[in-house]
Amino acid sequence: MDPARMDHALEPGRVTFDEKMTVRKAIEDVKIPFTYVSANCFAGYFIGNLCQLVSLTPPREKVTLYGDGNVKAVFMDEDDIATYTIKTIDDPRTLNKTVYLRPPENILTQRQLVEMWEKLSERKLDKLGFSEEDFLASLEGMDYVNRVGMGHFYHIFYEGCLANFEIGEETEEASKLYPDVQYVRMDEYLKQYL
Repeated sequence: MDPARMDHALEPGRVTFDEKMTVRKAIEDVKIPFTYVSANCFAGYFIGNLCQLVSLTPPREKVTLYGDGNVKAVFMDEDDIATYTIKTIDDPRTLNKTVYLRPPENILTQRQLVEMWEKLSERKLDKLGFSEEDFLASLEGMDYVNRVGMGHFYHIFYEGCLANFEIGEETEEASKLYPDVQYVRMDEYLKQYL
């Protein structure tokens, strides 16, 4: 998540973004050239488990959808994150900008991800909705670390913080800058779990 877009983040997870913004301010105040890369959801953590919190492998019988599962997020293979990041290093087009890794075919809803898995595995999953109200209520009484992680899940899967904005003048989108990169699509990524 881009910390510059997260000034409304839930506590205690907000500290993550506030600390990153403190570092960014220090960099910019002393005029150190920069490129910030917003990598979004690492596939290794989010894709194989269809965004479930309890496992890193695909569910066999049922899947929990956050809300109705129709909020868009962005999923990236970790090697692609590295490739795009390396390409920004000496690129004057990225100087003093934020680069978002948002290849169009990897902007998906959780429901789309589940449907991809169902098609690949030829297995239907029972879909259980987790309402926004119930999700927020589940944070009560959790320890600090879990509240931080769950807060981030909330912003991704209920607010759509990774895909609910347009890329503006002081930002760039990596797949447009580097169309030669053959990034991994998430339907292809899921095949390793068959």
